[in-house]
Amino acid sequence: KAFNDYCSKNGIRRERMVPITPQENGVAERMNRTIMEHVRSMRIHVDLPLKFWVEAVDTAVYLINHGPSIALD
Repeated sequence: KAFNDYCSKNGIRRERMVPITPQENGVAERMNRTIMEHVRSMRIHVDLPLKFWVEAVDTAVYLINHGPSIALD
């Protein structure tokens, strides 16, 4: 109940989906793939140890969010 109230108060629209069906959430799944591709590229390019994986994900998300993009329908 508290979570539903928080979402309503902050203009967050919730959509229910069937579990274990990534096909229903294609946009999010594609973004996850894009983030992981960026992380792998950064790790390979600078020979970054696996222990910095979280920082690499944060950096990839930052770069994607602050780079040029086009709106998707």
